[in-house]
Amino acid sequence: MIRDTISSAVASITEVCREESVFSAGEEAVLMPSRWTIVGLIKDLRRVIFPGYFGSENISSTMPDYFLGNMMTEIYETLKKQIETAFLFQDSRADAEARLGEGLIRLQAAQISEEFISRLPEIQKLLLMDVQAGFDGDPASKSKEDIIFSYPGLFAIFVYRMAHELYIRNVPFIPRIMTEYAHGKTGIDINAGAQIGKYFFIDHGTGIVVGETTQIGDYVKLYQGVTLGALSTRKGQQLAGVKRHPTIEDRVTIYANSTILGGDTVIGHGSVIGGNTFITQSIPAGSRVSFTAPELTIGSAKDSGSLWD
Repeated sequence: MIRDTISSAVASITEVCREESVFSAGEEAVLMPSRWTIVGLIKDLRRVIFPGYFGSENISSTMPDYFLGNMMTEIYETLKKQIETAFLFQDSRADAEARLGEGLIRLQAAQISEEFISRLPEIQKLLLMDVQAGFDGDPASKSKEDIIFSYPGLFAIFVYRMAHELYIRNVPFIPRIMTEYAHGKTGIDINAGAQIGKYFFIDHGTGIVVGETTQIGDYVKLYQGVTLGALSTRKGQQLAGVKRHPTIEDRVTIYANSTILGGDTVIGHGSVIGGNTFITQSIPAGSRVSFTAPELTIGSAKDSGSLWD
């Protein structure tokens, strides 16, 4: 009977929930951050950074200071609560002597949220430079507005720049939730820990991976399928905090499906990395790196038959 089947399944899963530490914090169980609230924050932040583009408000007929003041107040309160929740959840899993306590966590969450709000004008300037990079670098773009509305690369960069501010302040969970949301929406995976300079452009973007300890300079352009990764992660958590992803210096262009690996690998200033290359060693400044394609043999379809026969 289905009732018996459900009862058995419920009993088994309930037992796992009680015994498995990843589900249970015992008597001191606390809430985890809300993914959907954080997604809502991303959407609200986009309305603040690009007012008039992603909400119902008409910025030309609305007082911008009134609109932005209300939005930032709401963002501050929501973010503070989520940061508190993230720290409290993390604190509940720590050893008793290492715990911060609720009072200190609330103060810390308020300070981080205020610092985050104070950074929004600078983040907006960086993102407008990223918009300019997209317009300058893509002949298919019709306008800057087109890039703001439509380009997945800009959305991934936008979310990264927000998440990075929380990452460098050691906020748990939330930066990863943010960047994985962008990853799911765009196919572009930028870890919040990466360091990325100004005027950054991602063209097309699908399949790009930028690892946690990657360093990217100014005026860098990436095409789809680029991986900036680690040589090996077999040591797992022993590599936490170790520089294991490459450094890309200023004014570098990396074409589609190129793979660059290793924490000691540096791609020098002004280099161009051709498509389908695999690099695990440093490249001097001003280099042109290319992959020699296998020789193509072209014969008559009559010799081997056509797919359409």
